[in-house]
Amino acid sequence: MKELARATSGVMALVLCAASGSLAQQIQINKENKTIAITTSDQAEAMADIAVLTVGFHLYGKDQDGTYADASKTSNAVMTAINAVGIPKEAVESAEQSLSPLEPNDDADKARYGQGIRFEFSQSWHVTVSAEVVANILHVAITAGANDSGGIQWELKKDDALEAEAAKKALEHARQIAAQMADGLGVKLGTLVYASNQTPPRGILAALGLGGGGLLNTESASLAGVRKNLAPLAISPERITKSATVYAVFAIE
Repeated sequence: MKELARATSGVMALVLCAASGSLAQQIQINKENKTIAITTSDQAEAMADIAVLTVGFHLYGKDQDGTYADASKTSNAVMTAINAVGIPKEAVESAEQSLSPLEPNDDADKARYGQGIRFEFSQSWHVTVSAEVVANILHVAITAGANDSGGIQWELKKDDALEAEAAKKALEHARQIAAQMADGLGVKLGTLVYASNQTPPRGILAALGLGGGGLLNTESASLAGVRKNLAPLAISPERITKSATVYAVFAIE
């Protein structure tokens, strides 16, 4: 038993040192029921295939009725343009809409207030589309007047499949460590007798903006008309990473 204890201590130190640069691991050896229990983590990656695009606009006016009238025209123009390229209504969700008076003493509004501007309006939507068409949808929206657009949250159609892959890799990682432990103890690694996993949430599930930036904000919806001959922006999906932590118990013989 003393030799087993010394071997256990030595091998655990060896394995834990080797694992210090990787994901978190915990190892326990139970001499009574002849098992090795390991907690370890791994991860899997895949290219995002779904984009949740933020589309919106911001405008100002001299009076409430005129501001609202301009906003109504822009709002319907943006939605008509998006629907015209085949985006179904159920893929579009309203995020916010606001009509409010300017504050004359607000530093950001003083210049506009001096020009007779009294109201501002903003509206935005979340549009869920496949990753390969998001650049074109953004282009269509901007050229229709959506001058406050561009935030993108990347997602996966089969999010659970990536989580399962991460768990599978973590379990295989645990088996490899257990085999090293058993070899160092001079015993044979037996079957897996128990396993459980918990998948941590995505660290920053929302990577917003174009290439990591924020919203693309043009000065005015009226500028969109001169940009209709421009090509869509070059936008690349991000790689999504899912992590899994597995607790596995192996028999030793």
